Amino acid sequence: MMASKLPIVSGKQAVKAFNKLGYAVIRRRSSHIRLEHESKKKITIPDHKTLGKGILRKLIRDAEITIEEFNKLLK
Repeated sequence: MMASKLPIVSGKQAVKAFNKLGYAVIRRRSSHIRLEHESKKKITIPDHKTLGKGILRKLIRDAEITIEEFNKLLK
């Protein structure tokens, strides 16, 4: 089985996907959006047109989900 491919997403698309997981925006400072979840660690998403692969991979890992699950949240 091949691992799911990391999607190319903007910061805003990522925020919408994490909102579906129960994350809420707690702060917005210039180009960064801070989200928190009641039982998971807080995450900070840069408000960029496209997120770097390393940043996106870390956000997905911090949210304790798989790339496949993240891809489903984008739909």
